[in-house]
Amino acid sequence: MEKIAITNKKQTKEDVLRQSLLKERGQIPEHVAIIMDGNGRWAKERGRMRIQGHKAGVDSVRDAIEACAQLGVGHLTLYAFSTENWRRPKAEISALMKLLIQTLRKETLNLNKNDLKLNAIGELERLPSVCLNELREGIEMTKDNQRMVITLALSYSGRWDITNAIKSISEKVKNGELQSEDINDEVIHAHLATSEMPDPDLLIRTGGDFRISNFLLWQSAYTEFFITDTYWPDFRRTNIYEAIEAYQTRERRFGMISEQLYEKEKEKAAASV
Repeated sequence: MEKIAITNKKQTKEDVLRQSLLKERGQIPEHVAIIMDGNGRWAKERGRMRIQGHKAGVDSVRDAIEACAQLGVGHLTLYAFSTENWRRPKAEISALMKLLIQTLRKETLNLNKNDLKLNAIGELERLPSVCLNELREGIEMTKDNQRMVITLALSYSGRWDITNAIKSISEKVKNGELQSEDINDEVIHAHLATSEMPDPDLLIRTGGDFRISNFLLWQSAYTEFFITDTYWPDFRRTNIYEAIEAYQTRERRFGMISEQLYEKEKEKAAASV
């Protein structure tokens, strides 16, 4: 498995130009989340076993990481394995876990060399011990890196995340550490698995399905969505660029009207002078 090439030396002139134009064109999302869907269908259409689709998808992960790091994205969150995925055939789950172990072993050193921080959210204790150990070693090795945070959502679901937050908050209310009337959006955010990262600005879903699949439910309240029919193994940096271009055309009003946004931008510009 080849190393992740993060430096511009490995980029084509066309790629450097495309990234430069994106940066000039508008804001680059601080947090990009991706639902990596379509591996099984990609393999089925080619008469291959489903695990072959997952293996092919590793190259897409590598390219997405590289492109996002080069663009200056601060957080990249990848929906790698959902809580519901434990319902899949045992043979496929076993193959997926082995693939995860192999990938972590081969890529962590290179992530560290490129100042990329590895993170994970979800019911991680459900992972096989050897897989969990590899994951923890990668997280520990890269904990001080600052260029971009790569979060793997493993054995994760949005409902699990919200339920855990409610349990933690209820326990604090019970113990007198928190008053129920003080519970607000900020308190809930602080008890989610994603408390140390901003909400996603852009969520990309491959494979063409129009659903969120229990991913970052609370966090995606005002996230911009980009759906592509491209299966994950065929997804490359050009698709990342297309998604960001679409994102840059959106007016993110957060419940306000356009005129209010315009005034806020004027005030912001005046304050920076």
